[in-house]
Amino acid sequence: MPTPQTAAQAVKRPLVSFIVTYYNLPPQLLGECLDSIMTLSLDKEEREIIVVDDGSAESPLEAISDKLDDIVYIRQANSGLSAARNLGIEACRGKYIQFIDGDDKLITEVYEHCLDIARQSDPDIVAFFLSDKEGHTTTLTEFEGPMEGATYMRHNNLRASACGYLFRKKTLVNLRFTSGILHEDEEFTPQLFLRAEKVYTTTAKAYFYRGRGHSITREDNKEWVLKRINDTRGVLFRLTEMIDTLPPAEREALQRRIDQLTMDYLYNVIKLTHNGRFLEKCVAELTEKGLFPLPDKDYTQKYKWFRRISSTRQGRRLLCLALR
Repeated sequence: MPTPQTAAQAVKRPLVSFIVTYYNLPPQLLGECLDSIMTLSLDKEEREIIVVDDGSAESPLEAISDKLDDIVYIRQANSGLSAARNLGIEACRGKYIQFIDGDDKLITEVYEHCLDIARQSDPDIVAFFLSDKEGHTTTLTEFEGPMEGATYMRHNNLRASACGYLFRKKTLVNLRFTSGILHEDEEFTPQLFLRAEKVYTTTAKAYFYRGRGHSITREDNKEWVLKRINDTRGVLFRLTEMIDTLPPAEREALQRRIDQLTMDYLYNVIKLTHNGRFLEKCVAELTEKGLFPLPDKDYTQKYKWFRRISSTRQGRRLLCLALR
């Protein structure tokens, strides 16, 4: 008779846990998302599909009844994307984690390339690209790495979306998403990279995302605009508080990300509010925290030009006019 220990050892750990978040979406899109996972070259023991329903008005289970034997379905009271992902993290058993929004899907043939990297190179993170086009022209077989996450951040622009990375669950340690905020990935992703020792990158476009058609309506919603601005400022300030706790190489890496987020924050304040007085208030808050003026760095051409123009009040007035 097997002991509890030998019985536990006999249970094979999945290679990848796919955490699919779902909230008030057309069920057929969820079905397409699940199909894109189930057609991968992973047998049932190698994959784990966890669908976290964030309190949708109607359950999608009837529409995906043919897939229920292949998924774990978890329903929570509506608490937001961060809470849904955190619940998925706690529930999953896989060596690696892949986040997928329920109305998106993997570009299956290309994502196989990312799985090959995970199988062959034992990375902490595989970084790939997202695409708004479903098809593909070729499956790339080349990749770069390994490198430390901090090294990557010092020399590259970090793409925020957590869906653009296949990552080792163990790398998270205690890292989770901050609940109740917009753009939670901006805070999560840089901290994930700072924890990673082996990052591999590929130019493969392995994830299809659908344009969120309601974004224009949201930009007309003053309450949503203010929340977006306030949440981004909160992310900036919390990341800034981490700087002094890091060794020099990681501090430099995070500083680059903070500088770029500060630029994006000011850009969005201008574009979403067109309010010069509010902009100056935001600039004053950034100055108090040591985040403004933006450092004189050659990160990107966009960064260099924005830094120069935004450094003076007259330049900021010009930006308010130009971005109207």
